[in-house]
Amino acid sequence: MRNDVDRAFAAIGERWGECNVLVNCAGPVDVGIRRFEDLDDDEWLATFDIGALSAARCVRAALPWLRNAEWARIVNVSAHSTKRQSPELIAYTAAKAALTSLTKNLSLSLAADGILVNTVSPGSFLSEGMRAYLEALPADRGIDPDSLGDAMRVIAEDFGHPAHLPRAGDPKEIGPVIAFLASRVNSYMTGTNVNVDGGSDFS
Repeated sequence: MRNDVDRAFAAIGERWGECNVLVNCAGPVDVGIRRFEDLDDDEWLATFDIGALSAARCVRAALPWLRNAEWARIVNVSAHSTKRQSPELIAYTAAKAALTSLTKNLSLSLAADGILVNTVSPGSFLSEGMRAYLEALPADRGIDPDSLGDAMRVIAEDFGHPAHLPRAGDPKEIGPVIAFLASRVNSYMTGTNVNVDGGSDFS
């Protein structure tokens, strides 16, 4: 993976000589929904490799081209579960917490270069992974995998993560927030962790 990342950003540098935007949005691996006692070292390493190290690799490879740009932004996608723990998400949450910490540190170390670095933390969304989880539930729970309301009910019951809004988020509601933070319009926000969570951070 490291060689693939290095080659990709080398190609970007060769073609354009700069990079304005880097968005790191790696999803969970299969071991994401597992309890502590069920995880072995390899599963921990796999989760951290995707959840945190993948972003570190991309930033490292992109950094020369970000520094070459007139303006540059990095957005890392973490998760609201770093603030609201769940025993079933311990490895995933730990990896995302590491990513949030990495973002905060980079916002400080890259400030002198004018590179703004922020985190977006989605709350409970009807992602493809959540849809697959809903589809695997017993039929007697009466869950419609396409229903944002049903998705939130399951998220609250199974993971203890309710929100003030009585529905899960639509993935299309995350993109505009990332787009703003990654844009030139965002000229003074760095080191922030923006929750897109239907109010769940305050429940």
